[in-house]
Amino acid sequence: MDTNTLGKYSTFYAVGLSYKKADAEMRGKFSLDENAKINLLNQAKEEGIESLLVTSTCNRTEIYGFAQHPFQLIKLLCENSQGTVEDFQKVAYVHKNKEALNHLFRVGTGLDSQILGDFEIISQIKQGFVESKKMGLTNSYLERIINAVIQASKKVKNETEISSGATSVSFASVQYIMNNIPEIGNKNILLFGTGKIGRNTCENLVKHTKNEHIVLINRTKEKAEKIAGKFNLIVKDYADLQIEIQKADVLVVATGAQNPTVDSEILKLKKPLLILDLSIPKNVNEDVKINKDVTLVHLDDLSQVTDETIEKRKEHIPAAEQIIEDLITEFLSWSKTRKFAPTIHSLKEKLSTIKQAELNYQRKKIDNFNEEQAEIISNRIIQKITTHFANHLKNDDTMVDESIEWIEKVFQLNN
Repeated sequence: MDTNTLGKYSTFYAVGLSYKKADAEMRGKFSLDENAKINLLNQAKEEGIESLLVTSTCNRTEIYGFAQHPFQLIKLLCENSQGTVEDFQKVAYVHKNKEALNHLFRVGTGLDSQILGDFEIISQIKQGFVESKKMGLTNSYLERIINAVIQASKKVKNETEISSGATSVSFASVQYIMNNIPEIGNKNILLFGTGKIGRNTCENLVKHTKNEHIVLINRTKEKAEKIAGKFNLIVKDYADLQIEIQKADVLVVATGAQNPTVDSEILKLKKPLLILDLSIPKNVNEDVKINKDVTLVHLDDLSQVTDETIEKRKEHIPAAEQIIEDLITEFLSWSKTRKFAPTIHSLKEKLSTIKQAELNYQRKKIDNFNEEQAEIISNRIIQKITTHFANHLKNDDTMVDESIEWIEKVFQLNN
């Protein structure tokens, strides 16, 4: 396979880090809030990056894009987060061309998720593409790739059972609560933070616990009220956080803050409290564990909660991988054709010019020259020649860039 299929002047890379090698603290360093993402995209534009998209979730922060060298993308990530290049080298990864494509497809189809079959990431990929497109940071290759990843995500979800049942960090958190808190339907649950993971957790809490004592608090009260209205829940002011924590049996923290918002100072507990920190960076200070009434569970602990359903999903990985392989092959075929199409078109024009000159010469030399027959024969010859070249360029073993350069040189297509 020609590894340079994806672009003539740059290479497709996936750079980033995930839960696989980076713990929550390290992922927190590299996490990007909305402002950081916008700053990164602006910087990319200023530095002449042709096309890229950025994702940053609780489990991973990644940049997918075209660059001369991966350090161009690594530099963007480090300069717009709290992470350093040294940190990156310890825990991160760099994938190139087909490996980068394969990684992106695995992420988008839930195969690389912390909980197998979690498809929440695909919406983040879509959103990342939309943000890049608004800023003119997408090309036809990236658009085609993302459309193929979305298609793969749908096919894996619909044609395999890899996502059978509820699978996500938010579901795992509810499962943990139900397994560890007796009579959960009668307990007081406080959800602090109503971002995406907070909303999903809220929905799962309502659905699976049948609890009518769920209180929502968010820095922006209107956001909490919008979600509470959907599920008929109670909303309290941010100023009431300390009072509500004292009432709670379970506290779920899912804010988007860059620093801890819950620490030992605000805990004035009179009874045991289970705290689930679903935030990256961590939003619950480790010092809460000083209090003997506190049980602190973090996001990464929840991913280890496996059951028979997850084990059964693993049986469907080969089918999902085949879907991915088929769509990657389809994309690479399109990419290759798109790359050499202008050269074949130029070759056809060059041969047509040669043909026209020869017909003009023969017309003068031959009496009763059969122009119509000569035109048909010469056009068929041109078609056969260009088809031979096109088939050569389509071959998996062909080095496309070198072959294009050779064709252009031999036929003087740039002259």
